Amino acid sequence: MERTHTSLRRGWTTGSCATAAARAAWRGLCGGTFPDPVTITLPGGQDVAFALAAHGYDGDGAWAEVVKDAGDDPDVTHGAHVRVDVRRGPPGSGVVFRAGEGVGTVTLPGLPVPPGEPAINPVPRRMIRTALRDATGREPDVVVTVSVMGGRDMARHTLNGRLGIVGGLSILGTTGIVVPFSCAAWIDSIHRGVDVARALGLPHVAGCTGDVSERATRALYALPEEAMLEMGDFAGGLLKYLRRHPVGRVTIGGGVAKMTKLAQGFLDLHSRRGQADMARLAALARGMGGADPLVEDIARAHSVAAAFALAAGAGHPLGPAVAHGAWQVAADVLAGSDCVLDVLLFDRAGTLVARHGPHPVRG
Repeated sequence: MERTHTSLRRGWTTGSCATAAARAAWRGLCGGTFPDPVTITLPGGQDVAFALAAHGYDGDGAWAEVVKDAGDDPDVTHGAHVRVDVRRGPPGSGVVFRAGEGVGTVTLPGLPVPPGEPAINPVPRRMIRTALRDATGREPDVVVTVSVMGGRDMARHTLNGRLGIVGGLSILGTTGIVVPFSCAAWIDSIHRGVDVARALGLPHVAGCTGDVSERATRALYALPEEAMLEMGDFAGGLLKYLRRHPVGRVTIGGGVAKMTKLAQGFLDLHSRRGQADMARLAALARGMGGADPLVEDIARAHSVAAAFALAAGAGHPLGPAVAHGAWQVAADVLAGSDCVLDVLLFDRAGTLVARHGPHPVRG
């Protein structure tokens, strides 16, 4: 297994695992022998071998199973058993995909595959078609059913439900490789959420950093679930995509600590990307007329929440200035999208601390 420059082990997407299982099952059906290991070619041209966990025949069909190895990425599907069943289809039917146990079905527009189709993304579909064709030298007529054991339960820990994918997981992958801690699947889900909202014609979407701010934002504006984009720490991932795929109105909501980081220019709000600069918060308080003792206390504060409490207690609340700063950073990313933007700050209880906007984004 390949390692990154940080010595973290890379893994394989569900799409790669499904491709390997499909190729092995098809070879078993056509020739009676299941290759183990089975080799596939990734979209980038790299040949990779997969061991089979199990294989066999089921009536007039064949099946094979691969265990997903996500490397060192904390992927919810790590260790999942990806099974593919293949059966010959009617002449001229080509490759037809079906959702088996634990694989979802698309129900909303805006995703890369239309409603009613199994949630197998375009790249894995192309990989499977290529693997089957390469195995026998021609485009086969075959029904391919992809299953993930326990996928329905795993899907509860993903954003699939909000995207209108019901009944299980999506079969994902663009490169075939999982890069540890790249969070590519999460960011892709944010993008697909924007696509769904646009396809539904929603005029207003909201990206929030967590459950508390999401519930408060949704209640404030009475937004439908499809309008809520689970941004998490990926403010940049959401805002950059919205710049290219605009929605009329955008709300960004979050707790005071995450929004302070946004105001200070962070677009990745995770703690590993750095902490809020308490000296800058102290300078903000000084600019609002805060006395030296307050400024010094804020500079030494152990958290953003504590700094906010100190400033509020002294009659110099930081919320409005931080909301304005976060709005400006977000507006700079959205520049040219011609949308209306507002930023909301909440405390840990979901109480609105400050807001800025809605104002049009210029330029």
